[in-house]
Amino acid sequence: MPDAPRQDPPGSDRRLEPAADHGEETYRGSGRLAGRAAVITGGDSGIGRAVAIAYAREGADVLIAYLDEQEDADAQDTARRVEEAGRTCVLMRGDLADPAHCRAVIARAVQAFGRIDILVNNAAFQRTYETLEDIPDEEWDYTFRTNIGAMFHLCKAAVPHIPPGGSIINTSSIQSDNPSPMLLAYAATKGAISNFTAGLAQLLGEKQIRVNAVAPGPIWTPLIPSTMPEEKVKSFGKDTPLGRPGQPKELAGIFVLLASEEGAYMNGGVYPVTGGRPML
Repeated sequence: MPDAPRQDPPGSDRRLEPAADHGEETYRGSGRLAGRAAVITGGDSGIGRAVAIAYAREGADVLIAYLDEQEDADAQDTARRVEEAGRTCVLMRGDLADPAHCRAVIARAVQAFGRIDILVNNAAFQRTYETLEDIPDEEWDYTFRTNIGAMFHLCKAAVPHIPPGGSIINTSSIQSDNPSPMLLAYAATKGAISNFTAGLAQLLGEKQIRVNAVAPGPIWTPLIPSTMPEEKVKSFGKDTPLGRPGQPKELAGIFVLLASEEGAYMNGGVYPVTGGRPML
């Protein structure tokens, strides 16, 4: 990547240089999610924004959950994109590490839409550390509460409102299979997410609710310049066979597929989108 200005966590799409591509100018919908209602955590920016744009253009109404006021402008921009597609967008700010907020997100979606057809558990927290001793105890716990604990609480609250044929999609990572030592806590949660996905798919099969995960490789989002060392940002994605990082728009298609009728027999899987870095 070219030199990218440092950002304070959690980072902002509006300050990302070079700008990320979420499919704003290119994604064309075909009604594959017409009339459905989706909850997308971390939907203000990055992968979540690309998914929100795609879902809206496929006909879905969307609730976007995001962390704090630093992300207000990104969330509002994403909402504008959803509304330009003729769909409803509800914004809800707050910390998903709090189980009560997870329940409030689901309650707000049910209030707005009457049901939840698609739950995309995408929000995540990460930091980089050179040594084990550098990782603060409270941050280790917070990473797990945000990345995997929130998924449990969101799913538990949402399942009574998801009809047969509904879909839960979790964002895992290539880190679940090929962990970077500097991302120890984050990578460990991504391994847990892949396992959680496989188990939950079996648990909810009798309800005809499918559960899958997408495992991105290096994707250019605000998380990168706000949490990674400068030298890592400069080389970000160059170690893939394609020789570049992915753009958020390049994940939108798999999230649409897993939520749609075309993916009706896809259940319990973890689907890599890694630019060719292997997950076996």
